[in-house]
Amino acid sequence: MLETSARLLRLLSLLQTARDRTGPELAERLNVSTRTVRNDIDRLRNLGYPVHGTRGAVGGYRLGAGAALPPLLLDDEEAVAVAVGLRTAAGGSVAGIEETSLRALAKLEQVLPARLRRRVAALGAYTVRVPHDEPGPTVDTDILSLLSSACRDRERLRFDYARHDGTTGRREVEPYRLVTWGRRWYLVAFDPQRDDWRTFRVDRITPRTPTGPRFTPRKPPEDVVDRVRRGVSSAAWRHRARILVHAPAEVVTARINPAVGTVEPVDSARCLLHTGADRLETIAVWLGLLDADLTVEDPPELRALLRTLGERYLRAAG
Repeated sequence: MLETSARLLRLLSLLQTARDRTGPELAERLNVSTRTVRNDIDRLRNLGYPVHGTRGAVGGYRLGAGAALPPLLLDDEEAVAVAVGLRTAAGGSVAGIEETSLRALAKLEQVLPARLRRRVAALGAYTVRVPHDEPGPTVDTDILSLLSSACRDRERLRFDYARHDGTTGRREVEPYRLVTWGRRWYLVAFDPQRDDWRTFRVDRITPRTPTGPRFTPRKPPEDVVDRVRRGVSSAAWRHRARILVHAPAEVVTARINPAVGTVEPVDSARCLLHTGADRLETIAVWLGLLDADLTVEDPPELRALLRTLGERYLRAAG
């Protein structure tokens, strides 16, 4: 039989799951009587843990939310997962949590058993983060909390939005989801003034409080994820291209990632690929992966690049 202090810790760990635990179930797991379980529940309550109990055939105990954060008991895999998450968050795209994440990670590593501390230390020492070509924008945690709360409560959002050209405009939308894409955060929302779905970069949003009235949820378009991916990619393109591909639209669609571009059928044997990238060389690589004959309609610079690459490949082939 476990000693009282060890038994209380074990009981607390069982109560931290996301479901109710019955008295007989807890007694069996702890190898004690149901009366001892009730006494231990009272001890936890006296220590400030909000243990809720329900009566009846399906009754049981569950640890509720309290005024203060109680100590958490994590198993080995949970502790490692939290440590990895904190280390990742320390170098993420959310402003204001880097130092907090490092402090929490230091506290966690201090109390980890030696076997787990070695695993976490190995992950930190032998993991190399690939730097981005350019630093991504950061977003404020308060803004993320405000946007997510508006999505949850179905409240209209009013904000000033900085456009690509540097101008600012007032928007009022019905928020739906927050989406992360690389190091950027996006808000997917319905714009009643434009009667269509729109995607906004969170780092360009300056919220106006309070939020607006509640709205009736709409059914989002079935292809909302692909629309976001295409919209996010095309917004960042430095070069755009229009390619006539001599293959059916469904074949080309199956060969590309939706972020590469959009496919528009011309006839049963041809289609137009609208694509783009930061570099023309990247577009040339994508075109080579299509494994189909094609004609570059625009831009002329891409045609010139393909001629240069073609001559280079011929020389390489002898």
